[in-house]
Amino acid sequence: MIVLRFLRILGWGWIMTDTMVSALIIGIHGEGEASERVLRGWARRFLLVAGARVVVQRDAELDPDRSYVFVSNHTSNLDVPAIVSVVDHPLRFIAKQELARIPIFGWAARRMGHVFIDRKDRGGATRAIRGRMERGLRGASLFFFAEGTRAVRDELLPFKKGAAVAALEMGLDCVPIGVAGARAVLKPKGFSLFQPGRIAVVFGAPLPTATHALDRRDQLVAAQRDAVQVALEEARALLTARSLAG
Repeated sequence: MIVLRFLRILGWGWIMTDTMVSALIIGIHGEGEASERVLRGWARRFLLVAGARVVVQRDAELDPDRSYVFVSNHTSNLDVPAIVSVVDHPLRFIAKQELARIPIFGWAARRMGHVFIDRKDRGGATRAIRGRMERGLRGASLFFFAEGTRAVRDELLPFKKGAAVAALEMGLDCVPIGVAGARAVLKPKGFSLFQPGRIAVVFGAPLPTATHALDRRDQLVAAQRDAVQVALEEARALLTARSLAG
């Protein structure tokens, strides 16, 4: 038991080193396929060290030539590597400003086209997201953790409006994502050691935005939350089915 605990602590050291090295490479390459490969490799190594096995379900085939707004629940720091390891679209994350202060990491993320926002400054957050949209996505998709923070309980938190506004202003359909099991592998808050296990990621069918309007954005926010709830329930069922199957 002591040896296993020691190895898990070493695993965190390895992950932090790998994260900084990967960030440096991404920062040098900037936005492009080379950085996408580095990011996917980092995500899969992170999961390997954590002892996490990802099972994925796709409810609909996405058009590889279109951009989307991906909207997910958030339960753990493992959500990002779990999603990145199996997603078939390049993603540009909308992330909290605090992450931008991490040396090398923040610079690399900006170089790759990710966006940092101050959650306390709604106007500044809106301008940052619009700035990213004005630069063009060039085949990438936007990604939001619509709850705005990691949930410590099973219930979804209220959704923020940013994902809905971005989707409506750009005319992009929304792809709901449900992630289950990540919280059991890595607790959502504070420092903790990994508990190996499965993580399920479900990509729901795209949610059209053509029938929604910017002045009624709350309706799309509610629809996004409902769709993520459905995907989350499917992810939990997928975990149960895999556990029963051994």
